[in-house]
Amino acid sequence: MQAMQAKPPRIDACTRCGACCRAGGPALHREDRQLIVAGHIHTRDLYTIRRGEMAYDQIRGVAQPTRADIIKIKGQGRSWTCRLFDAAAGACRIYAERPLECRLLECWNTDRLARAYARGRLTRRDVIGEIQGVWAVVEEHQRRCDHRRVLKLLAPGPDGRAERRRRELAAMVRYDEELRARVLARIGLEAEMLDFLFGRPLRRTLPGLKAAPAPGGAPAGV
Repeated sequence: MQAMQAKPPRIDACTRCGACCRAGGPALHREDRQLIVAGHIHTRDLYTIRRGEMAYDQIRGVAQPTRADIIKIKGQGRSWTCRLFDAAAGACRIYAERPLECRLLECWNTDRLARAYARGRLTRRDVIGEIQGVWAVVEEHQRRCDHRRVLKLLAPGPDGRAERRRRELAAMVRYDEELRARVLARIGLEAEMLDFLFGRPLRRTLPGLKAAPAPGGAPAGV
């Protein structure tokens, strides 16, 4: 007689196994702003997925350009594991003060997280909008390095304009790199804070944008 296989135990409460932490850091919501103000989360630990950049919508299961900025906690090195997860201890370093998405996530039932997933997202303006001088630089960068414009430059078009589009795109990449260098030199910020202020460098996001749907398609709800 063949032995019966034991069924895996049913999970209906968080065991703090760290599986969700290893799957990636959460996106932040307005409720999480106080965690930054209080110092539980530092901007060096954050990065911004800027409006128009490609992002994976975990609820819909699709990758599309975003309709607004998304601020997320970085991973550890080249892994997806949330930067605030202590692998040695198998625990979150700020568990008592963890972000909204972490508090809502129940791996056995994701309904609560799904309802709040794209609502009330924290923005860079929420965090640094009142810092004189800084927000103006961020807005100017967004205007000159808008991913929506990048998508249009990458879309198929008249061959006669290909060189002009290539030059404009190259100028955007050059401006992005030069601005980051100037900010580090003049203001003395930590280099890791640049991913929050200006998002990831255009040179890094371009490969994903080249695979994006043509402009005019429905934006992602992420």
